[in-house]
Amino acid sequence: MKPPASLSLDLDNAWSYLKTRNDESWRTYPSYLDQVVPDVLATMDRHALALTVFIVGRDAALPANRDAMAQLGASRHEIGNHSHEHEPWITGRSTAEIAGEIGLAQDSIASGTGRRPCGFRSPGYALAPAVLDALGTLGFLYDASSLPTCIGPIARAYYFATAKMTPEEREQRKALFGSVRDAFRPLKPYMVETRAGSLLELPVTTFPGVRLPIHFSYVLYLAERSELAAMTYFRTAMWACLAGGVQPSLLLHPLDFLVADDFPSLAFFPAMHMERARKRRVLDAALDEFARHFDIVGTGEHARRMIERLTSGATVAA
Repeated sequence: MKPPASLSLDLDNAWSYLKTRNDESWRTYPSYLDQVVPDVLATMDRHALALTVFIVGRDAALPANRDAMAQLGASRHEIGNHSHEHEPWITGRSTAEIAGEIGLAQDSIASGTGRRPCGFRSPGYALAPAVLDALGTLGFLYDASSLPTCIGPIARAYYFATAKMTPEEREQRKALFGSVRDAFRPLKPYMVETRAGSLLELPVTTFPGVRLPIHFSYVLYLAERSELAAMTYFRTAMWACLAGGVQPSLLLHPLDFLVADDFPSLAFFPAMHMERARKRRVLDAALDEFARHFDIVGTGEHARRMIERLTSGATVAA
């Protein structure tokens, strides 16, 4: 039998990317969900894969997204919470403020999809004790915000170089995307004790040993330069996970399904200038490679299996 692994989609909408970039056009809440959601669901059906969709509460609350939310709610896939306002600087707030933000998203997502999430992923992989305490207070089963990689400062430097920010905003976001120390976080799931109880931390898996990203957006970024190199990198990462006993949790983003012509204001993102058929070919090949080695479930099911394993006396090394 193949070992389990999990797949998720961070359903970041166009406005949330523009907001992080400080592009004022975000205030009209531009959206591509009507295009992306059916495409994602069809892709999962074509590959016979399960996943968890982490939804931003604001999107679930907007009437324009009602059909997309209904499709997700009626699907066979799990639903997760991705905050209400999608602000990666959420860790600068108090536990009570964070709990209010996540709780509001819970209500919006439940209203829009008919389902209430049990898992959370912070925007920008922002993780701090206050976030975990808020999740414990709200009774979440798991968090999936940890990204054990060393490239956070590089991502932050790129962000600061390309986004329009005031000095005050730069100070507010100085810890965005984490630090080099994040590379030393556990790669395998582990239990976290909060002020209100325990929950599972299910990290987004990075390449064992070197701790570089292996999620699909990064594979597509490499494929812009060489499909062969990108797929060799991804296959090697899958074998490294198998050799190290790592059950990978990988993620998708909406821009993995789009090209620059679909949303020109987001053309600055990596891999957006790939030809559509080529981009889809690489994504399909990577999904097939993932499924060839692992039994893929949603993050909620993955978390339940790991909690059972961890609380029954088995241990999972870092």
